Amino acid sequence: MKRVRTGLDVLLGDRELQKTFKGNVALLCNNASVDSGFVHAASRFKELFGARFLKLFGPQHGFTTDAQDNMIETGHYRHPFFDIPVYSLYSETRIPTDTMLNGVDHLFVDLQDIGSRMYTYIYTLTLLLEKCRDRDIEIIVLDRPNPINGIDVEGNLLDLEFESFIGRHPLPVRHGMTIAEVALMHQKYWVKDRTNLKIVRMQFWERSMYFEDTKLPWFLPSPNIARAESTLTFPAIVLFEGTLLSEGRGTTQPLEIVGHSKIEPFSFYEKHLSKAIKESKLQGFVLRPILFTPTFDKNINEVCGGFQLHVIDKKNYKPWRVGQFLLRELYQSLGHDFVWRTPPFEYNYTQLPIDIINGTNKLRHWVERNGCMEELDGLEDLTEFKHRSNEIKIY
Repeated sequence: MKRVRTGLDVLLGDRELQKTFKGNVALLCNNASVDSGFVHAASRFKELFGARFLKLFGPQHGFTTDAQDNMIETGHYRHPFFDIPVYSLYSETRIPTDTMLNGVDHLFVDLQDIGSRMYTYIYTLTLLLEKCRDRDIEIIVLDRPNPINGIDVEGNLLDLEFESFIGRHPLPVRHGMTIAEVALMHQKYWVKDRTNLKIVRMQFWERSMYFEDTKLPWFLPSPNIARAESTLTFPAIVLFEGTLLSEGRGTTQPLEIVGHSKIEPFSFYEKHLSKAIKESKLQGFVLRPILFTPTFDKNINEVCGGFQLHVIDKKNYKPWRVGQFLLRELYQSLGHDFVWRTPPFEYNYTQLPIDIINGTNKLRHWVERNGCMEELDGLEDLTEFKHRSNEIKIY
């Protein structure tokens, strides 16, 4: 099996393609925008386009990918090495201003998505497409792999009543598309209008691939997705951002673990989880009892008992269902020690964060009334979404 070539690598290796971009260039990228030679895309663009490389843009967490958590904004500055402005699209604005876009003819996007609806980079891209459709600016998406494969889809579709910056479009939790395919779906179904969109496709990527199959090195796309394995646990553990339980921020295993200072993990597992896991018929994972102490964020400097989510069979593992199951069991077992997080969250000052993350309030109600696992099937009508996504797939 050949090593996958990302859209960035394809661009860098195709001189004829490079010649089609005759105007001034900008680049939306971050820490993970690295080529197969471990060189950052901005360095390559400086070599390739010279004085025509005018501007850099950064998504949530910043161009340098060092800003933690939601609503931690990053500023604009002039890059000390590239000597061009770096504009943050997670600042006082999530949409580039006219001033930011002045002089730009081609705006390249090189961002590593992780295949989950709640990850914000796809929304930075779709906002950019909406902004630029009335301007003569070409958006070029340098495609990258969906690290949790391009086949499996899972979870409820976003109810637009709960729209936020972690959910702008009617996607399921696990959407099964690459970032370029999300852009194509946006163009075909969500704005229903032609945009100046161009895609540089990957080579040798297959839809069945997980990230480890690509033979590419992993570069963290956000501070708490340091390992490719975290992309598999993220759709489950991210739900706990909507609670006062720790999802592992402030530890070396963020979004792979969950816990609380009131949990003794070994007895809790035997009493509340062991039998429930068997009855749930969920497969492909292990919850391992652990202790951990967050150094920042929730439960700071408190010893927490909890569980690390290990994925042992990717093909049978269903992260959305595992996350909802674990949320239900902890809610039902912890009593008053389980608390839903309160607003604000992702600039929403009225709705509960858990409902924003879920894209509905129905799942919170299911957790609170101790609903059965079979009921989740009724919240997961993906027939139309699968039909639409099949129409725009480019691999």
